[in-house]
Amino acid sequence: MIFLRRAAHVAVLLLMAIPIIAVLAAPPSAADSRKRSQSAALAQRMLSRLKVARALSINGYSRERFQPRWAPHKGSCNTRETVLARDARKVRKNADCHPVEGLWYSPYDGKWFKSVKDLDVDHVVPLSYAWRSGAKRWSEARRRAFANDLTRPELVTVSHSANMAKGGKGPQSWRPQRRAHWCRYAVSWITVKYHYRLFVTPKEKVALLNMLRTC
Repeated sequence: MIFLRRAAHVAVLLLMAIPIIAVLAAPPSAADSRKRSQSAALAQRMLSRLKVARALSINGYSRERFQPRWAPHKGSCNTRETVLARDARKVRKNADCHPVEGLWYSPYDGKWFKSVKDLDVDHVVPLSYAWRSGAKRWSEARRRAFANDLTRPELVTVSHSANMAKGGKGPQSWRPQRRAHWCRYAVSWITVKYHYRLFVTPKEKVALLNMLRTC
């Protein structure tokens, strides 16, 4: 009898777990797949229109040429605080607008965080990489606008460890740990470069096309 009761209990637990497993394993909906395909097609067209050239020299670069500080956004909030609040769930901010509590997801490595101390706001196209892609020739005002751009997909909250691993690398040298994020990462990278008319290197273009194939 004890054995039968245990077997029945296990069977009930398995039946309860089936719907959860089905949800986790469910493929993307047709609408999601269609949207990803459309985004990839648009990104591929934008990429085809970007100039292909050798990277410029890093000489003269410093972060301060782009961003001596995060720019003010609304009230007492700056760009970094705005991005952290935008990307959080159940965020709570102090009187100075700094997020002190919330739940954040890092799309590069698929990890969740409760402390802002574990997070960075990443420039999808790194500032040093933008410098070598044509921003070296920009005005100071344009570089600062680029570094604080809240309209294009240039700023995203990620784990500190993922941001450190990425550094100033391009897609030919670094990709998000989560392969599932390669499509969005490539689309974001191309969207930013297209808007700012930054050129790509031959290897960079090949790496972006390869990532778009995961869309």
